[in-house]
Amino acid sequence: MFNFKNDYSEGCHPRILEALTRTNLEQTVGYGLDEHCAQAAALIKQAIGCETADVHFLVGGTQTNLTAIAAFLRPHQCVLAAASGHINVHEAGAIEATGHKIVSRATPDGKLTAALVQEMVDEHTDEHMVRPGMVYLSQSTELGSVYTKAELEALYACCRKNGLYLYIDGARLACALASDCCDLSLSDLPGLCDAFYIGGTKNGMLFGEALVIVHDALKSDFRFLLKQRGGMLAKGRLLGIQFAELFRDGLYLELGRHANALTQRLQAGLEAKGYPLLQHSHTNQVFFTLTPEQYARFSQLVLFETWATLPDGRVTIRLVTSWATTPEAVDAFLAEI
Repeated sequence: MFNFKNDYSEGCHPRILEALTRTNLEQTVGYGLDEHCAQAAALIKQAIGCETADVHFLVGGTQTNLTAIAAFLRPHQCVLAAASGHINVHEAGAIEATGHKIVSRATPDGKLTAALVQEMVDEHTDEHMVRPGMVYLSQSTELGSVYTKAELEALYACCRKNGLYLYIDGARLACALASDCCDLSLSDLPGLCDAFYIGGTKNGMLFGEALVIVHDALKSDFRFLLKQRGGMLAKGRLLGIQFAELFRDGLYLELGRHANALTQRLQAGLEAKGYPLLQHSHTNQVFFTLTPEQYARFSQLVLFETWATLPDGRVTIRLVTSWATTPEAVDAFLAEI
């Protein structure tokens, strides 16, 4: 079977594995206070051009989202998100379990707009309702779309106008930044949001996400909240070692570019064979809508994610490439299908 189901099935990039092996017998202090975590945090601050940011290392995306949102919001506040947002669809009610409601809106491309955020804010009129306290978005989105700098600037201006924090889920941030339609760099992000995370799990690491807190008001006592939510890893150096390697010599964006390029190859090949796209992808996720017969054929050949079943019986599927996908695997699949 070919495997285009997700971008985290493999282990990790050989350079990262070698770094973990090389340091395996080291004894360091725990809980992210070791020299490897300090080095990784310094490299990340250098890459984002913000020495005043706080950097915290967590194991996974859901853990990062629930810890950050629970820490940043007051008990009566809610978070605004696209209906397709990861916290709204794929996190088993983790945010609601912290006591915070998610208010969502359907969007055609998975992206929020300033106008849509303002509309949601205006609907919450008094103390009988939850009060919006944060906007959550993903870069890239769950549909593979990418926010431009102008779009983020408009969203952040809307957030500041309404007293909201802007938080960016960066599980696939490398692919967003490396896409051909992105006019952003890592160093732009501290000026466009209050906090964001840099995904490692889906970009060549065994596991791990780096939460970057920019807004000073959100920094105080965060390690207490990190511990309380189970996010403080005793062997924290395992995260620091991986992120230090990922941010050395440009590997972070190199892996994002590779994954994107293989999706473009896959997308072009399937389009040439007449399979209809849900929307054109610029990142490492691509969505196609298949007839029941095509779906059955694909199911025999390749692992993929079933995204939606349409009223007419057609099925939308998602194919994903990763840092480890090879051109040979894409070409062999295209030849077979």
